[in-house]
Amino acid sequence: MENKKRPIGWNERQNMLKIFQENQKNWTILICKQETFFEGKNILLKNHSLVHDKKVYKENEKTIYDLLWENLKPETCKIIPEKGTSILWSIWHTTRIEDLISNLIIGNKETIFNKEMQSQLNIKIKDAGNSMTNTEIELLNNNINVKALKDYRIKVGKSTKKILENLEFNDLKVKVKPEQIEKIVQNGGVVNDPSSIWLLDYWGNKNILGLLKVPITSHHTKYHFIPCFAIKEKYNK
Repeated sequence: MENKKRPIGWNERQNMLKIFQENQKNWTILICKQETFFEGKNILLKNHSLVHDKKVYKENEKTIYDLLWENLKPETCKIIPEKGTSILWSIWHTTRIEDLISNLIIGNKETIFNKEMQSQLNIKIKDAGNSMTNTEIELLNNNINVKALKDYRIKVGKSTKKILENLEFNDLKVKVKPEQIEKIVQNGGVVNDPSSIWLLDYWGNKNILGLLKVPITSHHTKYHFIPCFAIKEKYNK
């Protein structure tokens, strides 16, 4: 029986996801030992590069994120499947969360997102969007400035890159502090809804290593990009 015809770029994407998963397994082991910390950090940086625009790390090769945008039709970005969210929502969501975690918690500095950025994006929301209804997601899809969203993600990626490059071995076991969680609330990163507010406990119970494993790396691919590729393959005809 012949294999089902795969969409253009399918093999390239699958190979890249496989590399990402293997890297993820390796860096989480290597980074925990002082003698292999820098080797692990370099692999972590590689995986972080794969979930961002190639401009972030100034590389020539396409990333997983680049492949998602490749030949993606504007109308496909806005499709909300029966179970799931839109591609535009996923990119906003993962970028906003990385911005919050990387800058406010790991880097102890201000987020890239501010009033000016919100105006450029042409959106009213400030939070990561966990509690949004389909109607609210449709509004986001129709209003958000896609170019500004791409620019926002590049800026977040570049900021995280610098933070990761400066990471030291002793930083990994540092626990998230209550005052850092409060900064997320003040920044508008979550709203007072069960679908959103649980994130404060989730992040608050982690150390820096735990944050690197999920919000900074695998959160993009496992939970969002893979479903986004499924939307692309089904509807981007």
